[in-house]
Amino acid sequence: MTEIPAHTSLWPAPHASGPVFATVHVPGSKSVTNRALVLAALAAEPGWLRRPLRSRDTLLMAAALRAMGVGIEEGVGPDGSGEAWRVIPSGLRGPATVDVGNAGTVMRFLPPVAALADGSVRFDGDPRSYERPLNGVIDALRVLGARIDDDSRGSLPMTVHGTGALDGGRVEIDASSSSQFVSALLLSAPRFNQGVEVRHVGGPLPSMPHIRMTVDMLRTVGAQVDTPESGGEPNVWRVTSGALLGRDLTVEPDLSNAQPFLAAALVTGGKVTVPDWPERTTQPGDRLREIFTLMGGSCELTGQGLEFTGSGAIHGIDVDLSEVGELTPGIAAVAALADSPSTLRGVAHLRLHETDRLAALTKEINELGGDVTETADGLHIRPRRLHGGIFHTYDDHRMATAGAIIGLAVPGVEIENVGTTAKTLPDFPDLWAGMLGN
Repeated sequence: MTEIPAHTSLWPAPHASGPVFATVHVPGSKSVTNRALVLAALAAEPGWLRRPLRSRDTLLMAAALRAMGVGIEEGVGPDGSGEAWRVIPSGLRGPATVDVGNAGTVMRFLPPVAALADGSVRFDGDPRSYERPLNGVIDALRVLGARIDDDSRGSLPMTVHGTGALDGGRVEIDASSSSQFVSALLLSAPRFNQGVEVRHVGGPLPSMPHIRMTVDMLRTVGAQVDTPESGGEPNVWRVTSGALLGRDLTVEPDLSNAQPFLAAALVTGGKVTVPDWPERTTQPGDRLREIFTLMGGSCELTGQGLEFTGSGAIHGIDVDLSEVGELTPGIAAVAALADSPSTLRGVAHLRLHETDRLAALTKEINELGGDVTETADGLHIRPRRLHGGIFHTYDDHRMATAGAIIGLAVPGVEIENVGTTAKTLPDFPDLWAGMLGN
């Protein structure tokens, strides 16, 4: 597990004095925003991105694309209907330097883009980014014709020597540590001379909804994609070479970032409404409706949005989270407050996320008096009476929101470095206080 950073600021997590009743406008999806930026940068014509998320990860993506010559103008949409970014594609070029921070989407989605640039692009980032696997993208790009200098590490820092084009073709990868390896190749594939055929060879593929999101967004901008779901071979994706269209895209609310607010209704026996919840979506966070209902709540999709109501009771759950691993920290926090044990399975890959999330959740919940044990692929949580204390975040935004969920029910919880939530959920402390009427 990553060493605890030397942050000194502690945020007293608000304790709920009664049921929470609130409407919370959740900012746009990071996953959609960053995919849309990449596709717009590779398009044959300008496009609009409405209601984009402005967070550390998305601003890093925008800055990286600008460094490679893409025009991104921030303002309002063509009809004056709110914030929008106009993305103006141009000839990708180097030399450029990309700061990935600790954003998986930036460090994995942009090396294929850099291979299409005319010139060298250097990638660097936070210390933790050096520990996150990148070999799936690096090795695949080499097979497809790219030249990359990484000193044989399979991780950052590294330099991609772009030549203005990439052959593409067939490649086998093991994406069992991150579905982003697949998405990274698919997003740029229409610009490869031969397109791409990606074959996953390895263990179970995590976070399949994110791959489906990538495919859905590629088709929206005119790409031809064959997938296992559309009658193709299992674990094989094919993208045909061709021009991408500039589109006018509105970004959905980030449903995974809605998790702490829905959890607040569940934990306090209240009711929280999230406006603009889509009826159909590829976002993994949509599964919260099912999971939190099994844990004791109820929900209804109305004209106002998703209305989630807690019953005053929280039940344990035995659930496979392999497709929605990013929801694990929040579910673990709720499970620690339940009336029966929980087993969270299928998430061994979380050991390679922003931090080792399984080790971090075990340590932090147990230090508040909990009883959490790691399993080979997840966590087993036996509810105990919890007490206050410092909840460390390890520079992981989802650790911070998990601690805030526990703080609703347990007085005296202090979150170390709550500012890390700016990675995907800007102004989280203010949104949290507003939900509680503070």
